Amino acid sequence: MIKDLFFVADVLGMKETKNDDEKGFEMSPNTAHNIYAQNNVGIESPAKLVSMLYEGVLRFNAQVKKAMKDSNTEKKVYWTNRSIAVITELVNCIDMSQGEVSEYLYGLYNYEINLLTLASLDNDTDKLDEVSNVFKGLSEAWRETTHVDY
Repeated sequence: MIKDLFFVADVLGMKETKNDDEKGFEMSPNTAHNIYAQNNVGIESPAKLVSMLYEGVLRFNAQVKKAMKDSNTEKKVYWTNRSIAVITELVNCIDMSQGEVSEYLYGLYNYEINLLTLASLDNDTDKLDEVSNVFKGLSEAWRETTHVDY
């Protein structure tokens, strides 16, 4: 739970307060406005948001691969966690009332999270490439069916 709080704070551009009396996070007014503006894009176009999430996984996985090649464990873990967080958000957005397609995506996304975790643990670029290839395919199929350009 604490790890998730730090990730959310990082994504939102918040910084940790160092004062022992007020442990927590603070956010600048500009950051809050930017987050609101970004969230409005997602609300107005759910199809575009999904496309952006797919592209985010691909970008983060590219950073994981670079960190693996550079033997930079800290960055590898950081980018892996970011990618997993995006995939987790995709899992949470699935409308399970949609039948077989939603069940398939639920299983696929969770498999990709497991594969990404194993890739990071083992420094296995082949597994990482497999995850990226799945999300490239999903991204292309999503754009074709929704006619959304990223």
